[in-house]
Amino acid sequence: MNGTDVQFAICGSAGDGTIAAGDILKRTMALMGYKVIAFDIYPAEIRGFGKCISRVRVTTEQAYSLKHQSDVLMSLNDAHAIPHVGEVRDFGAVIYDNAPIARLPEGGHVSAHIRPMQLPYGVSFRSISDRATGNARGRNIVALGYLAGLYGMPAEAFHQTIANKFATKPQAVTDANVRAFEAGYEAAIGTFKLDDVVMGSPLHRADGARAVMMTGNGAVVRGLMDAGIDCYFGYPITPATTIMERLAVEMPRRGGRMLQTEDEISAIAATIGAGYAGARSATATSGPGLALMAEMLGLGVMAEVPSVVIVSQRGGPSTGMPTKTEQSDLNMAVFGGAGDARRIVLAPTNVEGCYRCAGLAFELAEKFQTPVIVLLDLYLSNRYETVIPPKENPFEPKQATGPQGPVFRRFELTESGVSPRAVPGQAGGVHTITGLEHNELGRPSDQPDNHVAMSAKRYRKLEPATRYPGLTTIKRFGAAGKVDIGILGWGSTFGEILEAMFEAENEGISCSAMKVVMLSPLPVDELEAFFADCRVVLVPELNHEGQLATLVSGTLGRPVVRLPRATGAPMRVDEILAEVRRLAAETAAAAE
Repeated sequence: MNGTDVQFAICGSAGDGTIAAGDILKRTMALMGYKVIAFDIYPAEIRGFGKCISRVRVTTEQAYSLKHQSDVLMSLNDAHAIPHVGEVRDFGAVIYDNAPIARLPEGGHVSAHIRPMQLPYGVSFRSISDRATGNARGRNIVALGYLAGLYGMPAEAFHQTIANKFATKPQAVTDANVRAFEAGYEAAIGTFKLDDVVMGSPLHRADGARAVMMTGNGAVVRGLMDAGIDCYFGYPITPATTIMERLAVEMPRRGGRMLQTEDEISAIAATIGAGYAGARSATATSGPGLALMAEMLGLGVMAEVPSVVIVSQRGGPSTGMPTKTEQSDLNMAVFGGAGDARRIVLAPTNVEGCYRCAGLAFELAEKFQTPVIVLLDLYLSNRYETVIPPKENPFEPKQATGPQGPVFRRFELTESGVSPRAVPGQAGGVHTITGLEHNELGRPSDQPDNHVAMSAKRYRKLEPATRYPGLTTIKRFGAAGKVDIGILGWGSTFGEILEAMFEAENEGISCSAMKVVMLSPLPVDELEAFFADCRVVLVPELNHEGQLATLVSGTLGRPVVRLPRATGAPMRVDEILAEVRRLAAETAAAAE
């Protein structure tokens, strides 16, 4: 990558201000016009326990994932930072506090673990904060100021971000943080720079002024709001809770209704009920909550009621690892529930995709009269990216409903499978809805021919969803035509897949990548064409089983090479690249 491509990692304990420092850094870099991808790792424990890491990748050109090695590590807690010193590249920098307040055991200080090819910068964060502010609470901001001064970043941009971050606090809080930042900045100005990290100027783009920092969950909220959400029902669960928290602030301003329910079953029941009444309604949850929603999702399928469910996956099963990422709810999203309960499942691959999938989910739910699941994961929900919002609202307003004909057949067996729909109160729209199998009028019927016809109808109506205008359901990247190695991916992992593919192409490997956004129904024709072009298809994903690999190979009847990882952390580019190299070597050897 030409131009600036620098990744910073800030590591500390809960309560050290690690995440706050990373937040100021990433927002300032975005304000200056850089492309930014950032992701924070935090513990499930209460304040004062557990490791926090804020990683921020700053680039002038578009990047698609975090790097597996950082250029700079800043330590706010030696015990937590020591295991990550090895993640700093050769000739990268390690910045640390060189004046600990307590005597440390041998090997207990981060400086003892810096490798020969890494460059150390020891600074007394605590004492500098004491002199600047009268206490040590600002040492994280001192460290941030030192980082900015060392690499020649403009202090004024940081002042603006600090003022914005503490705008709701007394002015004295902002002033103290600015003093702490300036003290760290001045300390760095007099430091002889040892490492080779260079921050070039950001590229000036005509649309740069409109770029904003946004998480996947933040993008979901914006998508739901722009699409005209009427009702939201939810129950708090990590990592989906921030969706409800933000909607609780935004929806009342626009006349929407938001209700925190007593549990996930109530949330999905209310969502389906509001959808039946004609509202654009949604809920959000994670894997354990989705498991509780399975029965009501079946009702939504059987009753053909539009509704939207945002699912942010975390480590499982059961309560699992609430603050770690995973892609292990694909099977439940696609197949979870009693009977043949096919529904639409979307999995965006980046923050902008979260916005579009969330908004278009309402359109899909109404057009095809079905629940729509938008499948994120913790990595994508909490990942920050610079996004340029569309100038105009891209989403269609709510579709009109109305009975047709002298006798209203709510579940009429049409050629497309989509039946006329009415909402309560519309003249001529009286009909029956239950969870039982039914005839065209909605009246219960368990006759074999009727069940066969209705089952086929519920499946047939979703097939056109794979070609829905304005939605990228599947897309190929890299070399066109025949290639040796194809990489197939979904969700947050696709950024790492793209980075690996670009590096493989640079090494002369014949390679292509394809992302699958619509997981149900699958875009079978496009997948068949991709498999036909690839000698080998690799499927990296963040789960133990290889759930997409099973879904695709089972549907197409074609073999795949699995690369499953269930570490709780995002996929690593170097792991994907190593497997691509191995497969390319095997392919070349087989061709000889």
